[in-house]
Amino acid sequence: MANPGTSSLERRITVTAVVLPFVGFLAALWLLWGGAVTGLDLGIMAVMYILVGFGVTIGFHRLFTHRSFEAKPWLRALLAVLGSMSIQGAVIHWVADHRKHHTFTDEEGDPHSPHTHGAPGWRGVVKGLWHSHMGWLFDGERTSASRFAPDLKKDPLIRKIDSLFPVWALLGLAIPFLLGFALSGGDLIAGVTAFVWAGLVRVFLLHHATWSVNSICHMYGEQPFAIKDQSRNNWMVAFVSLGEGWHHSHHAFPTSARHGLQRLQFDPSFALISGFERMGWAWNVKSPKPEQVEAKRRTDAFEQELAEPPAPVAEVETREPVGAGDRA
Repeated sequence: MANPGTSSLERRITVTAVVLPFVGFLAALWLLWGGAVTGLDLGIMAVMYILVGFGVTIGFHRLFTHRSFEAKPWLRALLAVLGSMSIQGAVIHWVADHRKHHTFTDEEGDPHSPHTHGAPGWRGVVKGLWHSHMGWLFDGERTSASRFAPDLKKDPLIRKIDSLFPVWALLGLAIPFLLGFALSGGDLIAGVTAFVWAGLVRVFLLHHATWSVNSICHMYGEQPFAIKDQSRNNWMVAFVSLGEGWHHSHHAFPTSARHGLQRLQFDPSFALISGFERMGWAWNVKSPKPEQVEAKRRTDAFEQELAEPPAPVAEVETREPVGAGDRA
């Protein structure tokens, strides 16, 4: 069954959600040039970036998409609301897109692979990066939530939060203004500049941090494990995305709550999940054992297998799509 297309209203909302933060970013550069930025603006932006970012990395991704741990209902709700404030889409639709990505990683059907929409040479690289970074958002194809996220569609709490996505998106922009206004003693200008920096600029930066996982982490970085997709580990992306840049490790162990599998690999999202576990707010936290990690490392035999010509199309089995299982 073909996936339903997006409506004209949904396409307009997508364009607005992408363009408005970019306009805010340009406005912030103008304010920065004129010195119209304060420590209060940057402080609120940092706090909002981290909290909302964890809503995406811990909530949308590791909890709801991959079910790498379980959590109390209030924590599930909080993470879903925070993730919605990123303005990357409602939680169920976000999860459906990502599960589809894992089902068809770097093959036809992957909604945002840089390797399926390119052309030969540097033009293909540029086209692939553009498509995987943000071009796919405008393709007009909507992933079926009934097919890829049926569990969340049956969850009354998540379904309600999903339906209120516009409220959470607007709240994520209103909070910076209210904080700037209140913490400055009622200065309206302080509220406006906080809205620009901690609202629009924060959304812009988080957008591109998340999108960089889709684009950069499927093009540039290390591949220490014996898996055949094009995912990569990239420490720079890991830094700005709160640990999501260890994307190759994530594809090797998709249901693991821990993405930074080696010492000194920056993964504050897993550190916070571990904190939730110690507080009794999260449980059944999944993480591979050291021997499992070592067993999955690339070997000479695997490299030789990669170098062999691909099997004829007629001999390749069709892979059935899955929901949130080991491939999701």
